[in-house]
Amino acid sequence: MLRAALITPLSGELAGYGRAGAIALEAWAAWHNGRFSPKIELAVFDAGRDPAGALAAAQRTRPDLLFGPYGSGPMAAVAAATSRLIWNHGGARVRAARNIVTVLAPADTYFHGAIGAVRQADPDVPSVCVLSGGTGFGRAVADGAVREAGRLGLPVTEGLLSAAVPAADVLLAAGRFEEEVAAARRLLGRRWRAAGFVAAGVEEILAGLGGAREGLLGPAQWLAETAPVPDEGPPAAEFVAAYRRRAGQDPPYPAAQAFAAGVIATRCLREAGTADDDALAAAACAARCTTMFAPFRLDPRTFRQVGHRVLTVQWQDGVRRVVWPPERAQASLRYPLA
Repeated sequence: MLRAALITPLSGELAGYGRAGAIALEAWAAWHNGRFSPKIELAVFDAGRDPAGALAAAQRTRPDLLFGPYGSGPMAAVAAATSRLIWNHGGARVRAARNIVTVLAPADTYFHGAIGAVRQADPDVPSVCVLSGGTGFGRAVADGAVREAGRLGLPVTEGLLSAAVPAADVLLAAGRFEEEVAAARRLLGRRWRAAGFVAAGVEEILAGLGGAREGLLGPAQWLAETAPVPDEGPPAAEFVAAYRRRAGQDPPYPAAQAFAAGVIATRCLREAGTADDDALAAAACAARCTTMFAPFRLDPRTFRQVGHRVLTVQWQDGVRRVVWPPERAQASLRYPLA
């Protein structure tokens, strides 16, 4: 029997996302145990108020596999408190390290697709304004957008979600969801050629905007209807059905990320032939595979996730449609907004 421990928020503001990840990893353990040996026993520890305390409780169980929490802040706190190998499915901003196996795309790539799609539609777009909020995550997303816009030769200005916004043609905003909602209500009365919010990539966050959400761009880590065909683990339809049986609803993106982390972890267990952290890290670094979540590949020098590319979605006729990258697109970008 292998012991796996998940440290994730089951209370507090991130609890909904943490519970989704817990349900998904329970589904992963059941899927694995029905097909492979040795069997996996999963224990879940609430990191909602004290991630380091939850880590200490988890480590007392001497887990073979240690899964980190949803949320960049909690994940960073856990990473700072242990040298154990951590399977990271929920911290997009966490700095890459040799004891962190990350399955999701880094936060600084979140707006690359939006910028690429806009530039393809309008190579001479006059100006891009990038706004960030009061978190390290928002700053990381914004910094990545500024670098990508500069790399593509687009004039770019920076600002804060809470401050006056300079005149520009394209708006990109990243912060806490509540900051983005407030900024959207304040700014979407202006005429933008394109506007993107991290929150626009999530089904429910900007629903209160009503028709003002139409046309907004956002990053999406995963959508079931555009999931890749896996060569490791079950297809998306099987995962969705298993999650739905446990939760009574379709899986959100944090659930897909967590399940994929489990699939990758057990792939590496098979390759390494041991649960030793160093051997698992080496196996993860060598792995090249695709789960129902995304392609998986780590940069062998930096351990940064480079296989998974964030999808860019646009709200079109009341639903999210993938518009970038072109090979995954469900629809063409609607541009300009005004």
